[in-house]
Amino acid sequence: MKEAHVIVQGKGGVGKSFSAMIVAQYLTAAAKAKVYCFDTDPVNQTFSRFKALEPEIVSILTIDNNIDTRNFDSLIEKLIEGDGIAVVDNGAATFVPLMSYIAENHVDELLKENGVRLILHVPVMGGQALEDCAVGLAQTAKFIDAEIVVWLNEHNGAIRLTDGKGFTDLPVYTANESKIIGIINVVHRNPDTYGKDIQAMTSANLTFEQVDKSPDFGIMPRQRLRTVKRDLFAQLENLPIWVNTPSEKSKGKADE
Repeated sequence: MKEAHVIVQGKGGVGKSFSAMIVAQYLTAAAKAKVYCFDTDPVNQTFSRFKALEPEIVSILTIDNNIDTRNFDSLIEKLIEGDGIAVVDNGAATFVPLMSYIAENHVDELLKENGVRLILHVPVMGGQALEDCAVGLAQTAKFIDAEIVVWLNEHNGAIRLTDGKGFTDLPVYTANESKIIGIINVVHRNPDTYGKDIQAMTSANLTFEQVDKSPDFGIMPRQRLRTVKRDLFAQLENLPIWVNTPSEKSKGKADE
């Protein structure tokens, strides 16, 4: 693989699978290479339900329903031997096992030695989840040598401290600023319109492209979801990742 985009966060319910779904769709649209999707969540395999992305389930449970981190071996081998880009959605239940596996096996070094760039996407949600999300981000940055993209999810409210300061004022950001290559803002939108449309799309396990062609979505829901897509894709386009390099963009225009 040229790059492995891995979505990680120890806090559950903060938008990991949503982030993975958005990243996979953007890379599929922007890349002139195969995008491989993997779901390692043994509890909530949400990412794997988006069939249009052709996700592969990585089973890491034993017959006794215990986590066997050795089962991550096959995934790492595919990341090294595959030709294209990978998106890996990891669940909260396997956050600690995956972090431990990468650290103890020096997977970050192995990927780098084999020419695979590791990028970790870490969702951070506002409200009561902010403190736990900050801890998850700090642990990720501490134990894994990789570049990080932070997803600021404002679904439960703006990401603000009690004194009004924002995410970039948090110690976890200032301590790891050199590793953070970008911030994606998932802004809070009207829950009665945008919120219900996004929920309808994700509940049906549909991509933006599928929604645009679906008779189940009216003109205005499709318009609102196009707005969400444009916003998030525009932010992803500003990340210093492989598909956004001048050579790849030029190649993409030439192929159109």
